[in-house]
Amino acid sequence: MVDPEFDIHDLVQETEFPHLSIIPSADDLIGAEVELVDVEGRETLMRPVLHSIRDEYDFILLDCSPSLGLITINALTAADSVIVPVQCEYFALEGVGKLLNTIRIIRQGLNKGLEYEGILLTMYDKRLNLANQVIEDVRRHFKDLAFDTVIHRNTRLSEAPSFGMPVLAFDARSKGAVNYMNLAKEILKKNHLALTKEVAAA
Repeated sequence: MVDPEFDIHDLVQETEFPHLSIIPSADDLIGAEVELVDVEGRETLMRPVLHSIRDEYDFILLDCSPSLGLITINALTAADSVIVPVQCEYFALEGVGKLLNTIRIIRQGLNKGLEYEGILLTMYDKRLNLANQVIEDVRRHFKDLAFDTVIHRNTRLSEAPSFGMPVLAFDARSKGAVNYMNLAKEILKKNHLALTKEVAAA
């Protein structure tokens, strides 16, 4: 159960970028999975906390680890929609099946309103036949559910975190940055939201 004196606003940190706030992760999350096992309502602890601030933001993005533990289940239970990232590799397709099954179970019991925002193909290298085959398979199977935007393998995307910077500040002209800007435009359009001048110009 969440401490009644807990206020999520105490965790929110402003950034140097306008309209962008973050709640950073913490080492305590490593043991959270074990500590939550015997907690009543453990799958839905995150939902009321996030819903208390949802009207203060246009979007709240929950970045989850690739595991399907209680933290991820909490995020899916609290979310309105989910972006399913798929690496353009063979074994990634097997993982997608397990994730989609988990989402189906959550929609049946914990969060009936959970929708698919889309399936995002990532780490794409056009030189690899396998990568092109994965894209073809995903688009054929999931059709319009797959985003038009594909995130390419890009050195600048890998380098940016080591400098403590988002890629848009590190190298806005890099292939990876352009990919993510296109994804942002696609999500805004899908949600019938107007582009800001900064996003439209990118």
